[in-house]
Order: sequence, then C-alpha cells, then structure tokens
Amino acid sequence: MRKKLEPLGIAFETDNDTEAACRFFEWRLREGDDLETAVQRGFSELDGFYTFLMGTDRELLIEAVTVECVADGEAAQAQARNAPPAAPHEPPVRAVVSLYCGEEDRGWRSVNLYEGESLRDGASIIGPAIIAASNATTVLETGWQAEVGDGGCLTLRRARPRAAAPAVGVQADPVMLEVFNNLFMNIAEQMGLRLQSTAHSVNIKERLDFSCALFDGAGRLIANAPHMPVHLGSMGESVERIIAANPDMRPGDVYALNDPYHGGTHLPDITVVTPVYLEDTDRNAGFFVASRGHHADIGGITPGSMPPFSTSLAEEGVLLDNFKLIERGTLREQALFAVLR
Repeated sequence: MRKKLEPLGIAFETDNDTEAACRFFEWRLREGDDLETAVQRGFSELDGFYTFLMGTDRELLIEAVTVECVADGEAAQAQARNAPPAAPHEPPVRAVVSLYCGEEDRGWRSVNLYEGESLRDGASIIGPAIIAASNATTVLETGWQAEVGDGGCLTLRRARPRAAAPAVGVQADPVMLEVFNNLFMNIAEQMGLRLQSTAHSVNIKERLDFSCALFDGAGRLIANAPHMPVHLGSMGESVERIIAANPDMRPGDVYALNDPYHGGTHLPDITVVTPVYLEDTDRNAGFFVASRGHHADIGGITPGSMPPFSTSLAEEGVLLDNFKLIERGTLREQALFAVLR
C-alpha cells in the first residue's frame, strides 16, 4: 500500500503519543510477513503482560484494522496548477425529466438529467437541471450554473443576479413600528393578567391554562401574549366564525364557542370573542379581543369532559357554536343555563 500511495503525494504518519500509549497493541509488518504471522509474533512479545495468551491453535479473529494516511495538500495543489486547464464543454445529457422549479421560474419544467460520474473537468451546466451521482443528487435551479473543476470538484454559482424583491414594511418608521408592537402586545398581556386575577377556577388562576389575543376587524391576528400555543394557533378561525355568523353584532355583544370544527380545540376550552368599536356610531367593529380558557367540566360521559372511549362529539360534552353570551352588556344567564342543561 505504501509503495502505491507514496508516489501520489500521500505520506504515512504515526502520532508519537498514540504509539507510546498503544505500544503493547501495535504490531508492524515485516518484509514478507502476512497478517497472521505478524499478529502471532506480537502476542508472543506480550508474554508476561497478560496472565495468559491465546494458543496458536486457536482461530485468529481480527476485529478492526485501521490505516491512517495524510495527503500533502500543497503538492496536490501544485500538481493541479501545473496541469493544463480543461476546455469548457457541455456534458452529454442522460435523460429529460420533470422538475418543479422555484423562485422566478416557478412551476413544473422539463430539464436535462446528467450523470455525475460521467462529468469531466471543464464540464459546464446551466440550470434548471439535475446532476445525479451514486452518492448525491444536485438540483440546479434556474439562474444557477454548475462547473466541474480540477479533480471533479463541482462548483455552483449564480449565472444571473437574483431579481430584487421589495422588502416588507420598508416604508414604516422602525421606531413607531416597535412602539405599536409593544402597545399591542401589552393589551394581550393585560387581558391575561385581568383574567387570572378575576377568575374563580384553579385552571385559570394557578394552572394558567388560558390564552388572550388581539385581532383586526377581519379576524386576523395582531398580537398575542405568550400563553398556550395550542390555543393561539387556531383562535383566529374562531374569531372569523363569529364575524361571519353575526353581521348585525353591536357594541356590548360577546360570543362564546368551543366547536372544534370552527377553530376550537377540545370542548373544555371555551373561547369568548368580544368586538371592540372605536366609535359608538360605527357599523363594523374596529378589532376583536378573544380569550380562551380551560374549564374543569362541560358535561360528557366522564368527569372532566375528556372521555377516552368517546365515539361522537356529543359524548365529550356541551357544544357551543356562536352562542351569544352577553347582549348589549347584559349576561344571558338563563339562556346559558338552558344550553348547559
């Protein structure tokens, strides 16, 4: 192995510290030795180090053989510099396949497929294309170019500049943007603190199993406090459901729902949606505030309203879908009792 690799600029090295630490376990091949002879000789040299040695009549089992070699990078680079440059050329196409492209050429395209092992120095490929090798597949997008350099190194670079897209929000004052961001976040956080301080349930006061958020007039999320992520991810759909079902809502109206088919999670999580009007004369709400909290029980076939063997939603508890909880500032207590019964 040494005779074959040394002419290629690859040298064999041994770490002195490693050799000293492993001197009892390292055996070197002598001229004309085979591996079995070298190992048997090494065992014989260890006589006295172990309490016993394997006999020569036992079958020899080699668990691992490690060879370390170091390539001289400078020699390889010098060899590459002295070699004549390869002429640029387009490699042969293996096949034409379909590829879904992104960026400015979005959509399905018919592209050339190249075989990685057949690429030679100087090969140049313009995207979109696919380069398939035995150990990797390279997808070349539109606007990119692949070049094969010395030693088969594949280099990807942009063939044309990327189309500049306008940044989002570049016209906004960054200072005022941060001010209003904190103001909206503070609204949601204050909602949570007020809910926690006024609630009777341990689920709200101590377990903090609730979430509060602020939405615009179309039900899109503006800001949410750092509460329960599972609540916040679907609360927007609950607000949109209330908006769509109540075109005639007025100031002082409040709605409740827990329907999993309209943004709810499980039935014990009840969402309360309140429209907020900037002026008393406004026909449409300026924005909405919503709170979702876990209730200890809302009916069903087991206490806690989370039966493990339910086969229908009715077995899990009372379903609230667009229930008007407060009308013009007055709690509809009797209507709520009628639904819960």
